Amino acid sequence: MRSGGPDRRFADRPHEGVLDVGDRKRRQVIAQVLTLSDAANRVMASLISGLEIEFGRQAGAALAARFLEAEEVDFHWDARLQERWLGSYPGGDEAEFELDRVRVLGRIDGRWFVAVMVVDGDGNAHGMLGKRSFRTAKRARAAFADA
Repeated sequence: MRSGGPDRRFADRPHEGVLDVGDRKRRQVIAQVLTLSDAANRVMASLISGLEIEFGRQAGAALAARFLEAEEVDFHWDARLQERWLGSYPGGDEAEFELDRVRVLGRIDGRWFVAVMVVDGDGNAHGMLGKRSFRTAKRARAAFADA
């Protein structure tokens, strides 16, 4: 072994289980996205199940669709997996607070969607300006990226 220069040998260390900070953050984000997606699907399954118990098997899915339609803005906002700020939303002269337009990507009841939502500064959804549904995540992500 020579002295006086840097050691150019590779360190022996196991490659499994050794993550840099970026890898850990990516895995946490992926886990959170999967958790949110699974949660949205569980909410729909729980809603359908509860309605089936109360009103019968045939009525459960139909009533769940009505609930989803009536609370569409909140369901879609809560089921978002990604969001992108698009700009401010003109709320008129007498608006009490400023609103923003936000594009969201999400999944509800096994279907992917991309929507433009109207959101206040506290993160509360006030409306939906448009929504497109997709069968695959790939198509939904492409539409989301094409903002």
